[in-house]
Amino acid sequence: MIDIATYLRERGIDAQRQEHAAVMTVEESERLVPPLPGAKTKNLFLRDRKGLRHFLVTTRHDVAVDLKALGTMIDAGGLGFASPERLRKHLDVAPGSVSLLALCNDTAGAVEFVIDRALWEASALQAHPLVNTATMILSHADLERFVVATGHSPRVVDLAVAESFAR
Repeated sequence: MIDIATYLRERGIDAQRQEHAAVMTVEESERLVPPLPGAKTKNLFLRDRKGLRHFLVTTRHDVAVDLKALGTMIDAGGLGFASPERLRKHLDVAPGSVSLLALCNDTAGAVEFVIDRALWEASALQAHPLVNTATMILSHADLERFVVATGHSPRVVDLAVAESFAR
Protein backbone atom coordinates (compact mmCIF):
# COMPACT_ATOMS: atom_id res chain seq x y z
CA MET A 1 0.00 0.00 0.00
CA ILE A 2 1.17 3.50 -0.82
CA ASP A 3 2.15 5.83 2.02
CA ILE A 4 -0.49 8.45 1.27
CA ALA A 5 1.22 11.25 3.23
CA THR A 6 4.40 10.82 1.17
CA TYR A 7 2.39 10.50 -2.06
CA LEU A 8 0.59 13.77 -1.39
CA ARG A 9 3.69 15.63 -0.18
CA GLU A 10 5.70 14.60 -3.28
CA ARG A 11 2.97 16.11 -5.44
CA GLY A 12 2.76 19.38 -3.54
CA ILE A 13 -0.62 18.53 -2.05
CA ASP A 14 -1.24 19.91 1.42
CA ALA A 15 -3.69 17.85 3.47
CA GLN A 16 -4.36 18.21 7.16
CA ARG A 17 -4.70 14.89 9.02
CA GLN A 18 -6.85 14.20 12.07
CA GLU A 19 -6.54 10.85 13.87
CA HIS A 20 -9.70 9.34 15.41
CA ALA A 21 -11.31 6.05 16.38
CA ALA A 22 -11.97 3.57 13.56
CA VAL A 23 -15.24 4.26 11.73
CA MET A 24 -16.97 1.90 9.30
CA THR A 25 -20.12 3.90 8.53
CA VAL A 26 -21.30 7.48 8.13
CA GLU A 27 -23.30 7.05 11.34
CA GLU A 28 -20.17 6.05 13.25
CA SER A 29 -18.25 8.99 11.81
CA GLU A 30 -20.98 11.35 13.00
CA ARG A 31 -20.45 10.05 16.55
CA LEU A 32 -16.70 9.42 16.64
CA VAL A 33 -15.00 11.98 14.39
CA PRO A 34 -14.61 15.47 15.84
CA PRO A 35 -15.99 18.37 13.79
CA LEU A 36 -13.57 19.14 10.96
CA PRO A 37 -13.53 21.70 8.16
CA GLY A 38 -14.63 20.66 4.69
CA ALA A 39 -17.50 18.61 3.32
CA LYS A 40 -17.94 15.16 4.84
CA THR A 41 -17.85 12.42 2.21
CA LYS A 42 -19.33 8.99 1.58
CA ASN A 43 -17.75 6.59 -0.91
CA LEU A 44 -19.25 3.67 -2.79
CA PHE A 45 -17.20 1.15 -4.74
CA LEU A 46 -19.49 -0.24 -7.43
CA ARG A 47 -19.37 -2.56 -10.42
CA ASP A 48 -21.65 -2.92 -13.41
CA ARG A 49 -23.86 -5.96 -14.02
CA LYS A 50 -21.14 -7.85 -15.91
CA GLY A 51 -18.35 -6.85 -13.51
CA LEU A 52 -16.38 -5.29 -16.36
CA ARG A 53 -16.55 -1.68 -15.18
CA HIS A 54 -15.75 -0.42 -11.68
CA PHE A 55 -16.71 2.92 -10.19
CA LEU A 56 -15.63 4.88 -7.16
CA VAL A 57 -18.55 7.17 -6.36
CA THR A 58 -17.89 10.00 -3.90
CA THR A 59 -20.73 12.10 -2.57
CA ARG A 60 -21.68 14.14 0.45
CA HIS A 61 -22.16 11.94 3.52
CA ASP A 62 -25.90 12.69 3.75
CA VAL A 63 -26.89 11.86 0.15
CA ALA A 64 -28.91 8.73 -0.57
CA VAL A 65 -27.61 7.30 -3.84
CA ASP A 66 -30.17 5.62 -6.09
CA LEU A 67 -28.03 3.05 -7.93
CA LYS A 68 -30.53 2.56 -10.76
CA ALA A 69 -30.74 6.30 -11.42
CA LEU A 70 -26.96 6.69 -11.18
CA GLY A 71 -26.53 3.80 -13.62
CA THR A 72 -28.79 5.57 -16.09
CA MET A 73 -26.80 8.80 -15.73
CA ILE A 74 -23.42 7.18 -16.29
CA ASP A 75 -24.58 4.57 -18.81
CA ALA A 76 -23.78 1.60 -16.60
CA GLY A 77 -26.48 -1.03 -16.26
CA GLY A 78 -27.10 -3.04 -13.14
CA LEU A 79 -24.87 -1.17 -10.70
CA GLY A 80 -24.16 -3.02 -7.48
CA PHE A 81 -21.63 -3.04 -4.71
CA ALA A 82 -18.32 -4.62 -5.64
CA SER A 83 -16.94 -7.38 -3.44
CA PRO A 84 -14.22 -6.80 -0.84
CA GLU A 85 -11.93 -8.81 -3.12
CA ARG A 86 -12.51 -6.42 -6.02
CA LEU A 87 -12.01 -3.49 -3.67
CA ARG A 88 -8.65 -4.88 -2.56
CA LYS A 89 -7.62 -5.74 -6.14
CA HIS A 90 -8.43 -2.34 -7.66
CA LEU A 91 -8.01 0.18 -4.82
CA ASP A 92 -5.95 -1.80 -2.29
CA VAL A 93 -8.11 -0.82 0.68
CA ALA A 94 -10.41 -2.71 3.04
CA PRO A 95 -14.14 -2.11 3.44
CA GLY A 96 -14.66 0.91 5.69
CA SER A 97 -11.56 2.62 4.31
CA VAL A 98 -12.89 3.40 0.83
CA SER A 99 -11.89 6.91 -0.13
CA LEU A 100 -11.19 8.99 -3.19
CA LEU A 101 -7.56 8.97 -2.01
CA ALA A 102 -7.47 5.26 -2.92
CA LEU A 103 -7.39 6.32 -6.58
CA CYS A 104 -3.62 6.54 -6.16
CA ASN A 105 -3.61 2.73 -5.94
CA ASP A 106 -5.46 2.31 -9.26
CA THR A 107 -2.38 2.51 -11.45
CA ALA A 108 -4.08 0.38 -14.12
CA GLY A 109 -6.85 2.97 -14.55
CA ALA A 110 -9.50 0.28 -14.04
CA VAL A 111 -11.74 2.44 -11.83
CA GLU A 112 -13.91 5.28 -13.08
CA PHE A 113 -14.18 8.18 -10.64
CA VAL A 114 -17.64 9.68 -10.19
CA ILE A 115 -18.15 12.63 -7.85
CA ASP A 116 -21.26 14.55 -6.88
CA ARG A 117 -21.27 18.09 -8.28
CA ALA A 118 -22.01 19.71 -4.90
CA LEU A 119 -18.98 17.95 -3.42
CA TRP A 120 -16.75 18.75 -6.42
CA GLU A 121 -17.65 22.43 -6.03
CA ALA A 122 -16.99 22.48 -2.27
CA SER A 123 -14.05 24.59 -1.11
CA ALA A 124 -12.66 21.62 0.86
CA LEU A 125 -13.57 18.02 1.61
CA GLN A 126 -12.74 15.22 4.01
CA ALA A 127 -11.34 11.82 2.98
CA HIS A 128 -9.95 8.74 4.69
CA PRO A 129 -6.19 8.41 4.09
CA LEU A 130 -6.51 4.71 3.03
CA VAL A 131 -7.39 3.74 6.61
CA ASN A 132 -10.53 4.46 8.62
CA THR A 133 -8.70 5.71 11.72
CA ALA A 134 -8.00 9.18 10.36
CA THR A 135 -9.46 11.86 8.12
CA MET A 136 -7.61 14.23 5.79
CA ILE A 137 -8.90 17.62 4.68
CA LEU A 138 -8.10 18.66 1.10
CA SER A 139 -8.85 22.00 -0.50
CA HIS A 140 -10.59 21.91 -3.87
CA ALA A 141 -7.36 22.92 -5.63
CA ASP A 142 -5.50 20.05 -3.91
CA LEU A 143 -8.31 17.66 -4.84
CA GLU A 144 -7.92 18.63 -8.49
CA ARG A 145 -4.13 18.19 -8.30
CA PHE A 146 -4.59 14.78 -6.67
CA VAL A 147 -7.03 13.50 -9.29
CA VAL A 148 -4.76 14.63 -12.13
CA ALA A 149 -1.75 13.00 -10.42
CA THR A 150 -3.58 9.66 -10.30
CA GLY A 151 -4.35 9.79 -14.02
CA HIS A 152 -8.11 9.82 -13.49
CA SER A 153 -10.68 12.19 -14.91
CA PRO A 154 -13.53 13.00 -12.57
CA ARG A 155 -17.02 12.42 -13.88
CA VAL A 156 -18.97 15.16 -12.13
CA VAL A 157 -22.67 14.32 -11.78
CA ASP A 158 -25.56 15.93 -9.99
CA LEU A 159 -26.88 13.18 -7.75
CA ALA A 160 -29.94 15.28 -6.89
CA VAL A 161 -30.82 15.09 -10.60
CA ALA A 162 -30.04 11.36 -10.60
CA GLU A 163 -32.86 10.85 -8.12
CA SER A 164 -35.30 12.41 -10.60
CA PHE A 165 -34.23 9.83 -13.22
CA ALA A 166 -35.65 7.14 -10.95
CA ARG A 167 -39.06 8.76 -10.68
